[in-house]
Amino acid sequence: MSDLHWNDISPYAVPLGISALLGVLAWALFAWLAHRARGKDYRRARITSMLSPPLALLLPLLFLRVGLDSTPLKDAQLALLKLSLYVGVVGCVTWLAVRVVNGIVASILREHPIEVADNLAARQIHTQTRVLGRVATGLVIVLGASMVLLQFDGVRQLGRTLLASAGILGLVAGIAAKPVFGNLIAGLQIALSQPIRIDDVVIVEGEWGRVEEITSAFVVVHIWDQRRMVVPLNWFIENPFQNWTRREADMLGTVFLWLDYRTPMAQVRAETERVCRSDPRWDGRVCIAQVTETSETAMQVRLLVSARNSGDAFDLRCVVRERVLDFLAREHPYALPRQRNELTREHTPPDTPQIVPSVHQTVSPSPEDGPPSVASPDLPAG
Repeated sequence: MSDLHWNDISPYAVPLGISALLGVLAWALFAWLAHRARGKDYRRARITSMLSPPLALLLPLLFLRVGLDSTPLKDAQLALLKLSLYVGVVGCVTWLAVRVVNGIVASILREHPIEVADNLAARQIHTQTRVLGRVATGLVIVLGASMVLLQFDGVRQLGRTLLASAGILGLVAGIAAKPVFGNLIAGLQIALSQPIRIDDVVIVEGEWGRVEEITSAFVVVHIWDQRRMVVPLNWFIENPFQNWTRREADMLGTVFLWLDYRTPMAQVRAETERVCRSDPRWDGRVCIAQVTETSETAMQVRLLVSARNSGDAFDLRCVVRERVLDFLAREHPYALPRQRNELTREHTPPDTPQIVPSVHQTVSPSPEDGPPSVASPDLPAG
């Protein structure tokens, strides 16, 4: 009986047992390699940490798949087990491919750090690598899910139905998936043309911030006051915005002051240059003081300074504004604008008496007057 019993189970136990043993050994090997590589930062350790987890599951499933072919299982039972292992194998391969893509992206980003002064080329590479890496990851996941779903008869039948009514369903699906495909295409456009990059300084909807993250659907802008603005990808393709670091990070900063007309501009220029030279944020390119506008009561003075980036430019503007105003208030207080008002008292003239012309007053003759009478000379008495 024991021989008969063993003969009954040996066609199943031997191949499956060997497959299970090989699978356990493979799993133990890769688990040991992953444990050794944990916490280490050289390239071989990173590659081992990346590949070990999915391979520790993939190889046992492949061994079991080979062992099933050596068993006398019936077609229905064998097909069900093979389908289950197929789903597991595809899942492990998809997982492995995603980790490989992420590992390549991490390696490229690691070789091009952006924590340097001149990081324009690095930011370009970071933007392209991140966007294309996410697109590749999405395609790998979609491909893996499709390979699994196509193994089921119901899904295949649904595929035939969709193909039969491709016109209407394609139109409906296109309308429904417009935002998804729009963002996907916008992501590819941003990766290739790069209107924005990681760590770019941008003005979006009137807000100043830096591009912190670019995903496959949206962009995260880190606002200066620690807020995060989440903007859809296609917004950057369809709307105008300001990019302060598109070509270079150097910036010009302006300070506008309204001063009195008596302001000594030569001393204002000298003080502005002194402040710039004493501040390490000034890059040595531009330091100008100019009168740019006038009004009835004051003149507008523009102080123009330069810095290596927008953050330094803003801080330098504030320092120049404060110190120049302090200099004027201390040395030339009359230069600060003031409102001049003149107060006068209105004098009411006294009552003017009526002037009556005297008989001896010379007046102009009128037409009604006759010729002037001539006084007769006194005749002698006769």
